[in-house]
Amino acid sequence: MGKVITSISMSLDGFIAGPQDDVQQLFKWYFAGTETFAVQGGRMTLMVSPESAKLLAESLETTGAMVAGRRMFDLAGAWGGNPPFAPCFVLTHNPSQEWVREGSPFTFVTDGIESAIAQAKAAAGDKNVAIATATTTQQCLKAGLLDEIHIDLVPVLLGDGVRLFEHLGNSAIELEQIRAIEAPGVTHLGFRVVK
Repeated sequence: MGKVITSISMSLDGFIAGPQDDVQQLFKWYFAGTETFAVQGGRMTLMVSPESAKLLAESLETTGAMVAGRRMFDLAGAWGGNPPFAPCFVLTHNPSQEWVREGSPFTFVTDGIESAIAQAKAAAGDKNVAIATATTTQQCLKAGLLDEIHIDLVPVLLGDGVRLFEHLGNSAIELEQIRAIEAPGVTHLGFRVVK
């Protein structure tokens, strides 16, 4: 069975988006390399370093489903109907009726994080489940559902915005480092959540 993994770009001061949800500074590394890398079925092409390209290829090969929050779904404009990983399970209290139909890449989950993860794992089979948002990551950590955290650490201080690690309670969450790969404009860090 696959793992439940958060993989996200983050500033050195812990933000995954700046004020007004700006990710421009955090995504520079996607376009600062020499290797072309097609994503979303070839609809977008990145220019990354060889080190980053290898990690991105591994992620695409090993991920079979995604869980995101409704806010991210809305901010991304439903990714134009092409989420980074499909099927995509969207946590919400209010499903988007436009996408509730046969053949939709989206399943709207209204009964909590445990249900969303269970459905995503069933859909992913032996592959991993990608967790796409800060709030969803926090919910997974608190529920003991997250297996790994992959941080693409960008050398910038944003000062304000959306923090990845908030609202986790007062108990320590132990992590074991499983990778640290330096690449131009980013350091790829990986941690296993100790359970």
